[in-house]
Order: sequence, then structure tokens, then C-alpha cells
Amino acid sequence: MERTTTKLDSAGRIVIPAEARKALGLKPGSEVIVRFEGGEVRVTTREEAIRKAQDLVCRLVPKNVSLVDELIAERRAEAKRELED
Repeated sequence: MERTTTKLDSAGRIVIPAEARKALGLKPGSEVIVRFEGGEVRVTTREEAIRKAQDLVCRLVPKNVSLVDELIAERRAEAKRELED
């Protein structure tokens, strides 16, 4: 399912069609992220947003780099500078 039509109810809510809910794995109470971009409303599951963020980090950070180790080194250097001041 790529596209469908739905309507706003009297309270301004949009019903996500059953086929789309099933494809996204949404159940009552599922949390979703709603983004507004370029005149569009995009609904994404939390899991998909996390997966996309992880993919982005993997593309931008070389495999041999540990962001955790870099952060710890930066914090230690900052603490050392504070002690010297």
C-alpha cells in the first residue's frame, strides 16, 4: 500500500487505514512520530525512526571510530583543563 485516501473526523483526527496500520505494525497505544515537512505530514514508527538514525550514524562515522571513546576523551580533557585553571 503506497497511497490511500482518508478523512478527518469532527475532532480533527485522521484515521490510519487498517491495511497501513498492519503494514507498520501499529496497534492501539502504539507511539508514532509525526513530522511536518514540505507541506506534508509524515507518520513514522519509533522503531523506524531509530533504524534510520542508526543508518545515518553508520554512514557518517567510520567503523573504526568509537563515539563513546571520543566523548570520554573529550570529557577527561575538559576536566583536566578545569583543574589547571
